[in-house]
Amino acid sequence: MSSFLECIDDSFLLQVIEEPMSGGAILDLVLTNKEGLVGNVKLKGSLGCSDREMVEFKILPLLRAVRRAQSKLATLDFRRADFGLFRDLLGRVPWDKALEGRGAQESWLIFKDHLLQAQERCIPAKRKSGKNARRPAWMNRELLDNLKQKKEAYRGWKQGQVGWEEYREIVRAASDQVRKAKAQIDLNLARDINSIKKSFYRYVSDKKKTRENVGPLQKEAGDLVTRDMEKAEVLNAFFASVFTGKGSSQHHPSCRRQRQGLGE
Repeated sequence: MSSFLECIDDSFLLQVIEEPMSGGAILDLVLTNKEGLVGNVKLKGSLGCSDREMVEFKILPLLRAVRRAQSKLATLDFRRADFGLFRDLLGRVPWDKALEGRGAQESWLIFKDHLLQAQERCIPAKRKSGKNARRPAWMNRELLDNLKQKKEAYRGWKQGQVGWEEYREIVRAASDQVRKAKAQIDLNLARDINSIKKSFYRYVSDKKKTRENVGPLQKEAGDLVTRDMEKAEVLNAFFASVFTGKGSSQHHPSCRRQRQGLGE
């Protein structure tokens, strides 16, 4: 038994069954090498006359395992922005003199030119990443450095430059820090829920396993559209009607989900 436990420990496997089974002991094993891969573990009672219990679990999809093409679209990185310098640069502009005698359009172009110049100096740009690729709320620079060190230690161990015990200690330390960071996020949300509601909703969104999409839409004539382009045209026509004065006689497109096995 001790050799088996050492093998599990050396392979960094995690036991996901936590509920006691027959006789109050955990007899069955569901092992995984990655947190979050196996979930929804349930005990479903005995099978026939057996005293053993059935175990039901789901293997969750690893969305992050699918590499997406890197976006070439650049966006502003406001986290690294120097807003003090930004305000100072705009404050130095003699606006009364610069806009004196100018029309609305010309004044806007002058203001826009100064704004973009200050933006270029004070707000760095970065490549835009997809929503699914954004960092989790508990991730910070220190953890990123530790995870990078873990990868480097793994390469060193594979090449024989790092000992097994040293590599295992680095892996355990990184895992402990990740667990502590997640626990700290939960604690902060529970303590400051009234003042950081935006962070709470982001936390809930990150916990979702699926994303809701726009369901089928119904045209005024009663036709049901399911293709993305057709749905965009229906929504565009409805929103445009608000500004054409014809919106009072039109009804919004009804959204209804098609459910298999259910009648009208």
